[in-house]
Amino acid sequence: MKTKKSFYTSIILITGIVLLVNILSTDFFTRFDLTENHRYTLSKASRDVVQNLKDPVTIKAYFSENLPPNVAQVREDFKDMLIEYASLSDGNLVYEFINPNEDPQVEQEATQSGINAVMINVREKDEVKQQKAYMGAVIQQADRQDVIPFLQPGEAMEYALTTSIKKVSVIDKPNIALIQGHGEPTMSSMQQVSQSLGILYNLEPFSLTDTTDIPAKYKTIIIDAPKDTIPPQQLSKIDDYLKQGGSLMLALNKVNGNLQNAYGSSVYTGFSDWLKKRGVQVENKFLIDAKCANVTVQRQQGAFRIQSQIQFPFLPIVNSFADHAISKGLEAVILPFASPITFTGDTTIDFQPLAYSSDQAGTVSVPTYFDVQRQWTKADFPLSKQVLAAAVSGAIEPGTNGKMVVVGDGDFAVNNQGGGQPQSLQPDNLSLFVNSIDWLTDDTGLIKLRTKAVTSRPIDQLEDGTKSLLKYLNFFLPMLLVIAYGLVRMQMRRRLRVKRMEVSYE
Repeated sequence: MKTKKSFYTSIILITGIVLLVNILSTDFFTRFDLTENHRYTLSKASRDVVQNLKDPVTIKAYFSENLPPNVAQVREDFKDMLIEYASLSDGNLVYEFINPNEDPQVEQEATQSGINAVMINVREKDEVKQQKAYMGAVIQQADRQDVIPFLQPGEAMEYALTTSIKKVSVIDKPNIALIQGHGEPTMSSMQQVSQSLGILYNLEPFSLTDTTDIPAKYKTIIIDAPKDTIPPQQLSKIDDYLKQGGSLMLALNKVNGNLQNAYGSSVYTGFSDWLKKRGVQVENKFLIDAKCANVTVQRQQGAFRIQSQIQFPFLPIVNSFADHAISKGLEAVILPFASPITFTGDTTIDFQPLAYSSDQAGTVSVPTYFDVQRQWTKADFPLSKQVLAAAVSGAIEPGTNGKMVVVGDGDFAVNNQGGGQPQSLQPDNLSLFVNSIDWLTDDTGLIKLRTKAVTSRPIDQLEDGTKSLLKYLNFFLPMLLVIAYGLVRMQMRRRLRVKRMEVSYE
């Protein structure tokens, strides 16, 4: 009777605990994140953006249903994230999920909002067919709207969502100046940079002269690929601006490569001595790298001229990056006719390399002629890990704590060079530039979310021995765990049986 009463009491207690947990979970949201990069833990930047919302933000998530498990997981992750955002927003963020596949009118609404369908393969009854899938969202506050057209599985979902919320909710954007007057590319020549920065910043051209001070309203100034000499009076204007707490993005061409006449020369802008005083030196040399991009070369073969692609070491492909907020997550940046950067400063300056050459690199002094037909050998690349971009902070100006990013190439983020046909940038070229501006200008920490995604570690890239180990471990480990549990259980029961026999014997 006592046992039966205890059983019913336990059932009532368990039921009560479950109900209490469910009631509390409606007001308190938490979860344990054991992923390597804390993918499911909201950053301080996201919390600040959501908690500081003044007006309601509405999110319409257009997601198809009945998708393959790996794709459907994106919907679940996005929903979990929205639940957490809503719980932090004090009622200022509301969301709804809509399936466009159920209604042609809703499908048209999603398409008009900028969310386009993608075709994915779905297996049904041993057959593979294509299905139209929607996986995007519309974020709106008042009359301002932003669209996430497609949420790629494994992408930085939190960055995309937080950035979109910030786009529609932040009215007073920080001001950034693109310095002009010394042969720098215009905003129209840097279309992709201008568009990307225009999302969160007010980017404006500013003509630097001997008599005009740089306004303090600019949180960051950009000096990109000047061709003419900047006089000392104007350099002193930059000094005054930095003393006021401003930041500087400097992408500098110390050398110039011209493929039309196959000639490489030096470029003097006046920044060499200015940088040396701060312990940073962009060398007056070309960086060459065995890992490089191609150039198109025409060859005469009989009566025909044939175009072929030849590797050109003066166009290094950078794959080695530091674990820094600016460069983390980048994979490939092309820096045409770049120069290495060295640091000669003291402890008052914090010099952090961002991008390196490969282990097979070298330098070429100027002036030089380019021989695209040259057969390069390993002896041409005696250097390793040459710094090509760096973040500098500390006492850039005496008594200040400023920030500066220096890149040993001024053309890596320019779409239109020399009045030619605009060319699309390498995606990571754009990311390196925009990330630098974010680090210099935005103190919310949003930049750290760019690379917060699922790390790809394909098994087919592992060594054969490692793959075999993982295969057998995956096969035998569950069985070994079951056997171990059985042995432990058997030993516990044996001890209990012996103990009972000893009690009975006494």
